[in-house]
Formats: sequence, C-alpha cells, structure tokens
Amino acid sequence: MYLTRTIPGSILIVEDEEAFRETLEAFLRKRGYRVASCANSSEALERLTQEPFDLVIADAFAPGPTGLQLLDQIRARGADEDVVIMSAYATIDQSVEAMRRGARDYLTKPFQLHEVANIVERVIVNRRETAGKQASKGGNGRIPTNQRNSARSINQDSNPPTPSSSPEAVPALIGSSTVMKQLFSIIDRIAPFDSSVLITGATGTGKELVARAIHERSRRNKAPFVDINCSAIPDTLVEAELFGHQRGTFTGAHETRRGLFEEASGGTIFLDEIDALDLSAQAKLLRVLQERMLRRVGGRENIPIDVRVVSATNRDLSAAVAEGKFRADLLFRLRVVPLHMPQLRDRGDDIALLLDYFLRRHANRWGLSERCLSSEATRALLEYHWPGNVRELENAVEYALAIGVNEELAVDDLPPEILQRNQSDNDDVFKEYPFLPLVEVERRYIISVLERFNGHQIKTAAALGIDRRTLYRKLQQYKVKTDRDENVVSIF
Repeated sequence: MYLTRTIPGSILIVEDEEAFRETLEAFLRKRGYRVASCANSSEALERLTQEPFDLVIADAFAPGPTGLQLLDQIRARGADEDVVIMSAYATIDQSVEAMRRGARDYLTKPFQLHEVANIVERVIVNRRETAGKQASKGGNGRIPTNQRNSARSINQDSNPPTPSSSPEAVPALIGSSTVMKQLFSIIDRIAPFDSSVLITGATGTGKELVARAIHERSRRNKAPFVDINCSAIPDTLVEAELFGHQRGTFTGAHETRRGLFEEASGGTIFLDEIDALDLSAQAKLLRVLQERMLRRVGGRENIPIDVRVVSATNRDLSAAVAEGKFRADLLFRLRVVPLHMPQLRDRGDDIALLLDYFLRRHANRWGLSERCLSSEATRALLEYHWPGNVRELENAVEYALAIGVNEELAVDDLPPEILQRNQSDNDDVFKEYPFLPLVEVERRYIISVLERFNGHQIKTAAALGIDRRTLYRKLQQYKVKTDRDENVVSIF
C-alpha cells in the first residue's frame, strides 16, 4: 500500500517541460498541498523572495541556473527550503554531488508519481517534527539549514563521498536495471512502517545495504542502526550479546552490560545470517519478538524494547524448517515482508554503472588520479559471471587499482580468476555448438587464441603454427580487427 496521508505543506516546482510540470502540479494539489510552479530557476529565485515554501522540486537542467546552482543560491540566501533534484540524465557523480550540497533527495526520470508523494510526505513530516522540537525549546519554529537531517537517496552512499571521505564510508546501493528499480520502489513503500523484513539473496548481493536503506528511509532514522552477524557469535554467547547480562552472571562478566537489542532502542537491529542461530537461541529470540520485552542473562527485570527487526540470510529458510534446523514460528515472525536480492549477473547494465562508481570511489579513497578501464578489460568484466556478486566486483576493482600502474587499467591488471573463467568460457564455446561449418570453427578458434594473447598477432601466429601474413589474411577474411597499440580485438 502506498502512503496516502496528506500533510499540509507548500511546494515550488521548477520544470521547463510544461506538460510534465502541470501533471506534477495537479497531482500534488490533489493531495492537499499548496503548489506553485516556474519554468526556470531565475523565476524560482524571484518567487522564493516573495513567499516561503517548504520544498522546492527542481529539474537539474532547467533553463537559467542549473538545479544544483539553484540549490547553492537557496543555501547562500540562508533560506530553509528543502530541495529535491530531479533529472532524466542522472549520473552517480551528479546525484552524489547534489546530496553533498544539501539536497534532500534525488529523483531519476522517469519516475512514478507515488515516488514523489512518498518523498514529499517524508520531507514535510520531518520539517513539522523538527519545527515542533525547535518551538518547544523556545525557538522560532524554523529549521536551521545546518540542522536538517538530509534524507539519503537509496542508490547513494549513506555518507556521499567527498575528497575527505573516510574509508569506512558506507558503499552505495546503486542500480538502474528493472529489478533494482522494483526493489527501490518496494523499499520506499515499506520503510515508513515497522514490519519485520527478511532479506534473502546470495552472498555479496547487498543485503546489508538494503537493510540500511530501509532504516534511513524510516521514521527511525535518527535512532541507531545496529548490525550483527549471527554466525560470528559463539552459541554460548548469543543470548548475552543480543539481550545483555547482569554483573557476575558468568566468568568475565565484571559489569552489567546492555545487549544489542537495547543498544538499538528506537531504531533498527539487523540480524545478518540469521540461519546461523541454533534452535535454543531461536526460541529466545522468538519470545522477545512476541512479547516485545527482554530479560538480561542473570537478570529478573523485564525490559521493554522498541526496535524494528530486519534479518537476512543466503539460505532457503523454508527448506531449513523442513529439515528441522529453523523454527517455523520464528520464520513467520521475521518474514512479514520478504525481499529478495537479485544476482549481479541478472542486473544488466548495472555492472557498468557499478564499475564506474567503484573506480571513482576507491581511487578517491586512496588519493589516486582518475582511473579508467581499457575496452578489453571492460569487456572481460562485463562477460564475467560474478558468482560473488557486487562484493566480488568491488574487490576486483580494488585489485586492479592496486596492481595497475597506468591510468588506463589493462586486462592483465584484473584478478586471475576472472581471466581464467573467461578463458574457460571461450574453451566451452564449441560445446554449445557441436555442429559448425569448418570455416566457423577456424574463425572462433583464431579469435579465442588471439584474445588469449591480448591481441598480439606475432604470439598468436606462433601459437597457431602459421606465419603472421597468413594470420593477417585470415583476420581480414573473418572480419576480425586488432588494434596493436590498444590490444583490442573487435568483430565487425
């Protein structure tokens, strides 16, 4: 169910496309907001001097000052309007830059109107809550620019990278593929509620990033996000870690300590690899979730808890239930809202998007000049099957940056397992097509050997047992071109 609650507020739309501007204006007006619109940023600045607004929704490429320049000018004026930037030509750098400059959120066109409604409501609600707190403290009820809790785009860093970003900054949940857009939409819809979420998917698909995105988009985002890998806790210490313990309860318990559920009070607790809990720990967790209170190990006091539970696993928990390794009643408690993370190989163009992002992120993190991938290295990475998903891709980029000495990273700078796997794929090409004309078999084999030697014709000819002129004639015959300077193999 989409959010339908209307919160009174005022919105200024800056959009040069008339039909789109009128559609968005009419939609927000029907939801009870006071809405005005302008065709360019210059008109918007003039309008803002005449009357205040809660929110400005601006196209990044509107005529006159760009959306980002408009954002800067609003901030320079000391105004407290929140700003959401929208663009049909969104790039990672642009959206990160918008968030760094203080944008409340970032919308990529085309988007569905309910996405706008969700963002607008979150902004207005946050402003009303903040203004109320300021007023209760004797303030004027306006929201100081430097005190706003800027929302983070789902597909951007929790802390957008700047030249001074720490290495520990949370990586991005990025994607433009259909499956990822669907995932972002679901996150938007479920984040405002406190329902338990179970995230499933293979290792390295980004389950923790989804958990953080849910927390950041929820009304609990000012409270702690506490994550715990259940497989890393010894069975004998699970209860104490999760629920705390009293002083003197066991050897080494020199003081009373709160557990992770108490540490997450008011916020979200993320239980990763939930399948690693033994049946005894599962029973205790179930009791806490049912009663919404806990008792520390060795304690007698029942302590109320107020946390949202998000859990994750790379196993089939239904199968684990059938095997008697996981409690069915606990699964029902955890899986109120199920989310499944797609494999990276099923995400289409997201691989190229992530490659670009990780190259920039880690080059910036290590203080390196901008790096790029050669066309051959790019092709090798795009053709790889990525069993380790996004985590493996990020590791591959880090490896290439560490090994490579040139600004353009070559195929030889990639991890060995990627090159070996791609070569194995080339060797298997004939298994898929066992009945081919002899000329096609020869063509494929020559291409395979040529790629193995990175486009080097002399080495390829030597390996094939022919002279270079013969190889050259065959390459012309089969319409295979090599650029010896760049070591690129392309097929017309």
